[in-house]
Amino acid sequence: MTALDIKTEAIIINNNDLKIDAYLAQPQQDGQFPAVIVVQEIFGVNDHIRDVTRRFAQAGYIAVAPAIYQRLAPGFETGYTAEAVDIGRKYKNQTKASELLSDIKATIDYLYRLPQVKKTGIGTIGFCFGGHVVSLVSTLPEIKATASFYGAGIANWKPGEEGQATVECTPDITGKLSAFFGKEDASIPTEQVDIIETALKDNNIPHQVFRYPGAEHGFFCDQRGSYNEEAAKDAWSKVLKLFGTQL
Repeated sequence: MTALDIKTEAIIINNNDLKIDAYLAQPQQDGQFPAVIVVQEIFGVNDHIRDVTRRFAQAGYIAVAPAIYQRLAPGFETGYTAEAVDIGRKYKNQTKASELLSDIKATIDYLYRLPQVKKTGIGTIGFCFGGHVVSLVSTLPEIKATASFYGAGIANWKPGEEGQATVECTPDITGKLSAFFGKEDASIPTEQVDIIETALKDNNIPHQVFRYPGAEHGFFCDQRGSYNEEAAKDAWSKVLKLFGTQL
């Protein structure tokens, strides 16, 4: 498929008194398009996340990447140094599930107010912490397709809620979920992937779980040393198929 010409802009999403910075990309053509929310890693809405957002627009989607650290660190974005990891994790550990759900719901409402957005359901994709977040928000009724990339902690943690785990929300997932993991991911033990997959099966959630041999954490990001081109290309094709059939 030929990439579409696109336009991009920085926008503000209003969530009551909170103004969320976001990056919007969409085809230049007239018409209506399905919408996708791109959820950042712990590194903020950085160049990689903006690139993924543009790739969706080129593929015929209206895509937006909201800053999920807006309450904690407005304007935060960074690269992939050890120091950046420490800072990003510090912010991640201060997030709350209720606020993440609220911010994504506000993002959905923003998209649904755009006349060029099809109102047939939203897709979400998230990486690293974003992979966890999209699993959490897959319970929102508007979410029809979820692509969760190497979301750590889903099996044993829920943001801001001690003693709970996001995997416990599995029965409330409303659409189809595809999860992508690297078999060499030191951040996500195989047992945790098994827990996630078992919960999806036991609750009859439409799903696919992909495990890539030789792939590490962050394998989709071509700006990280862990980039795995073969796994990334295969995963991207599966994401486009998921969204193409569900949205």
